[in-house]
Amino acid sequence: MTGSMRDRIAIVGMGCTRFGELWDKSADDLLIEAALDAIASVPGLRKNDVEAYWYSTVASGHAGLPLAKALKVERPVTRVENFCASGSDAFRNAAFAVAAGVYDVAMAIGVEKIKDSGYSGLTLNVPPSDNTATEVSNPAAYAMLPAAYSRAYGVDPGDVRRALTHIAWRNHANGARNPERAQYTSVVPKEKIEKAPRIAGDLSVFDCSGVSDGAAAAIIVRAEDALQYTDKPIYLKGMSLHAGMSNGAATAGVQHASFPEVVQCAASAYADAGITDPREQISLAEVHDCFTPTEMILMEDLGFSERGRAWRDVLDGDFDLDGALAVNPDGGLKSFGHPVGASGLRMIFELWLQLRGEAGLRQVASPRLGLAHNMGGLPGEFISFVGIFGNEPG
Repeated sequence: MTGSMRDRIAIVGMGCTRFGELWDKSADDLLIEAALDAIASVPGLRKNDVEAYWYSTVASGHAGLPLAKALKVERPVTRVENFCASGSDAFRNAAFAVAAGVYDVAMAIGVEKIKDSGYSGLTLNVPPSDNTATEVSNPAAYAMLPAAYSRAYGVDPGDVRRALTHIAWRNHANGARNPERAQYTSVVPKEKIEKAPRIAGDLSVFDCSGVSDGAAAAIIVRAEDALQYTDKPIYLKGMSLHAGMSNGAATAGVQHASFPEVVQCAASAYADAGITDPREQISLAEVHDCFTPTEMILMEDLGFSERGRAWRDVLDGDFDLDGALAVNPDGGLKSFGHPVGASGLRMIFELWLQLRGEAGLRQVASPRLGLAHNMGGLPGEFISFVGIFGNEPG
């Protein structure tokens, strides 16, 4: 690491649409709503004050033209695509540009309009390859994780299953406290989760994140200028993005009870932010719970649980809204939804609300530092982002 982003930039405004099956809205509608909400959250800011845009989407637009057309702006627009980590990477690049002094005000904005495609996931143009890639669906790939975890740490599969059920139950319960924006807003009893038909291995529909439409946006300025725009900015304390070499799935003996890309990414972000004890220093975390076993493993890779102990910490309620470290207080991907290009920015949006004390029914008591973890890919070939944010400089 040759430099630090600690307290170099601040977020002074954010916007986020509702996530869900938004049949009556286009991608343009969602971009406009998120962008204008973010601008309106900054007193006196006008659309023309935003000097450049970083626009993330995987399957709902090409180049930067859709954003320029929707917002009717003639500004630099860079499209960012990095699988499910696209929204976080758009934020990362906008932050670098502002910190470098190239722009005073920039916007990171992400959108996805998936439901109209007729598919239950993203449609991708797959480039030619050497034909060594594994042919497996996302649920099938993640369904390998519970058994791998059980074998790696000698944990009874029934205990792992109970932990996964608790994660699904808790994230739906948190989503029920987020009725304005979450895709799913009903508490689901554990008995219903346990009895749901399996769709891949031991995973049921309640173990899988929601496929949805939506958009989110952040307005970024240099930290020393933040109080000119708002009296409650949030400051970037550290961030890291790490792309793996995509050889894990083909490596003999890989257990998939840990994600090496996340471990390395978190270590870099923690070093940048001066975090030495994440379990104690971080007040809340938004993590990439695309499937319930992913969240369980992330608790260990992010340093919130000891190795082989996350299942127990989950069942003890340590990561519940009123636990020692609230995880996914807005419902996470599981309940809030997962419009791929917007998800990373949606995570930051929840930290924005929480660190400003504006999260309503799900407000965490006196938060100081929040973590956003976003990733894309499959076990063995991940792109991982970790960002640390705080409500005080220094």
